[in-house]
Amino acid sequence: MISQLSWKVGGQQGEGVESTDKIFSTALTRLGYYLYGYRHFSSRIKGGHTNNKIRISTQPIRAISDDLDILVAFDQETIDVNAHELRNNGVIIADAKVNPTVPEGVNARLFAVPITAIAEELGTSLFKNMAASGASWALLGLPLEVFNKAVEEEFGRKGPAVVEKNIEAVRKAAEFVLELTGGPLPEFQLEPADGRQKLFIIGNDAIGLGSVAAGCRFMPAYPITPASEVMEYLIKTLPKFGGTVIQTEDEIAACTMAIGANYGGVRALTASAGPGLSLMMEAIGLAGMTETPVVIVDTQRGGPSTGLPTKQEQSDVLAMIYGTHGEIPKVVLSPSTIEECFYDTIEAFNLAEEHQLPVILLTDLQLSLGKQTSELLDYKRIEIKRGKLQQGELPETAENQMFKRYEFTEDGVSQRSVPGQKYGIHHVTGVEHAEDGRPSESPVNRKKMMDKRLGKMKNIKVTDPIKVDAPHETPDLLIIGMGSTGGTIDEARGRLAEKGINTNHITVRLLHPFPVEEIKPYLEKAKQVVIVENNATGQLASLIKLNVGYAEKIKSMLKYDGNPFLPAEITTFCQELNLVWQR
Repeated sequence: MISQLSWKVGGQQGEGVESTDKIFSTALTRLGYYLYGYRHFSSRIKGGHTNNKIRISTQPIRAISDDLDILVAFDQETIDVNAHELRNNGVIIADAKVNPTVPEGVNARLFAVPITAIAEELGTSLFKNMAASGASWALLGLPLEVFNKAVEEEFGRKGPAVVEKNIEAVRKAAEFVLELTGGPLPEFQLEPADGRQKLFIIGNDAIGLGSVAAGCRFMPAYPITPASEVMEYLIKTLPKFGGTVIQTEDEIAACTMAIGANYGGVRALTASAGPGLSLMMEAIGLAGMTETPVVIVDTQRGGPSTGLPTKQEQSDVLAMIYGTHGEIPKVVLSPSTIEECFYDTIEAFNLAEEHQLPVILLTDLQLSLGKQTSELLDYKRIEIKRGKLQQGELPETAENQMFKRYEFTEDGVSQRSVPGQKYGIHHVTGVEHAEDGRPSESPVNRKKMMDKRLGKMKNIKVTDPIKVDAPHETPDLLIIGMGSTGGTIDEARGRLAEKGINTNHITVRLLHPFPVEEIKPYLEKAKQVVIVENNATGQLASLIKLNVGYAEKIKSMLKYDGNPFLPAEITTFCQELNLVWQR
């Protein structure tokens, strides 16, 4: 028996590839397996090749696999594009309708299954996704009743007749493929899973759930890949808690409405991708100048301009830190797991209100849309911190005197009132202002206000600004990454250890203000430093060189072709670098 397996389904976008993957993955999750998925899709609604790759394991995993065991193909293009990933003697389950063939040079077993024909016999070709899933499930020899239960959960709302036909499609395809193979394939028999309940969600859903748990009750947003799922999650969820989502006319409106809601005392966020964040920059500056808390999610994708809207990249880092005109305080957080997406969203709201500034939650497409197994979340960890928001009665002000909303304080954070509070009236403007908000061009006041706002940064305290796995006092290599690269780096480290190369690993979770003191000791001790990131200019490496130094030790491993890193790529790069250094 094996402890892990890789499975992929592909076809034309819009023909049910996602449904095939969804039921298959749900059933495996019910059994307690750990899963990690990567979805390749085109930047159009229908048509164009799409595939979803799922890695299945009895142990936690956070990386896609280098190769593939089973490929399910709805068309010949799927075979042509993906067959090179198959292990020697891997399996292709293909729709017999397309007269599938195995490309030259690929050593794979092809099973042509009448997937479309089975579906059409049951009344509609829509059932072919269940037929394809059933054929895959049968090869693994897993209990069919678990799969059927997942089908019932997915289609139960459509009535028993629909459920029965889907289950029949599963049964017929399973019987057909087992007749071809003579039974489940022994080399694909998975070891039993632990059976524990787990979550299987995308990062965007975890962010949506985290925002609800944090007390967010309003989200203005404009749809954009790969951020739209945050909005879609909250459209369904926020009304249950008295909240609402508004689809705005553009990202400028979305950001300014979120700022306005927070000014009114309601926790609000917006979410977008790089092009949307570009439009928000002036509004983010407004939040910094008016010291209004706001949380903004940036799900990075391939750029610039429209770029590669459905592909992986990590190229917004410097823009999120330095993009606004002028100088304002802000926090940029970078979660790296599903769990961190949830907990960091809550922390983002707390930081925004405690320090009265914008907080940007920076994810990437793989983390945002790649479906992954997560342990159950601990809601007891949730703590709401609203900082100096005055929720009770304010002290009486003298006649003709306004509330000192921007009063100079030791920590740079002033008392905050909301509209309608007695004695809380003050002036709000995007121009420089005095303590009561009235416009001021006094050079003395200007310097004091700038120092007040920027002085907040020295008090920023974030839970685990870096995540460290450093078993070696003086490692051959220190590997540093951010976002979704963490699991891939860890898997590569295991392979490097087998080759006698000692490594430590740091995932940078706080990008601004940069955690210099936390990361510096590890750079000092490392012989070499490899920084792994999905961009062309080494933006994380630039931050480290700028803030910490050690440029002579640092080597960048960059990938910007739209695909996430594979463990083998990092292993090869680090092994070759170590050999060069030893010479």
